[in-house]
Amino acid sequence: MEKNTSCFFSNSSPNLVITCFVAFITIILVRFLYVIYRTGKPLNKRTPQQTLSTLIVLGSGGHTAEMINLLLVLQKDRFTPRFYIAAATDNMSLQKARVFENSLVDSGVKGISAEFMQIYRSREVGQSYVTSVWTTLVATAHALWLMIKIRPQVVLCNGPGTCIPLCVIAFIFKVVGIRWSSIFYVESIARVKRLSLSGLLLYKLQIADQFFVQWPQLQRKYPRARYVGCLM
Repeated sequence: MEKNTSCFFSNSSPNLVITCFVAFITIILVRFLYVIYRTGKPLNKRTPQQTLSTLIVLGSGGHTAEMINLLLVLQKDRFTPRFYIAAATDNMSLQKARVFENSLVDSGVKGISAEFMQIYRSREVGQSYVTSVWTTLVATAHALWLMIKIRPQVVLCNGPGTCIPLCVIAFIFKVVGIRWSSIFYVESIARVKRLSLSGLLLYKLQIADQFFVQWPQLQRKYPRARYVGCLM
């Protein structure tokens, strides 16, 4: 009798594992399709008075200048606290963000709350593809750690490559139910006829909740994008 019972459990265990695995994959797939369906739609549970923790991804050069212009019209009292992230090798962007936040304090804006962080790059300019495998893994792990720490409700970015792992992780957080982050992507004004690589990835993968472009021909080419005019 004991031998027969042992055989029963040994035969059923693989089937149980397979059943659990199939159920898990099914749940993830259903959740993934739900997230895709809900992407871009407003969340009714958020009240107008609710503050939203906001992750702002900065890029070198014109990216940061454009982002600062966007922040000038942002509702500072609602999109707070703000977390600024720039690449570890970018020495200017966070400095400009600090100047911007200090100007808000000087102008009398109340409830200012901002943090400034750096993130590893996946690949530096001129770096070999062989060595970039390791740096990409390190950068992804670092991005995951930052996203777990911040768990933003809003992600705002405009093109730097450092935004890709952060946005992908934010999307995965939606799927697994850790945090629902609304991702807003504004394509750079320098992109007149074609999207940047970052923009193209977020557009094709349907990761961004709202995708904005600054030229009408781009909106015609990418119909899911929204044309907002030139922001500079």
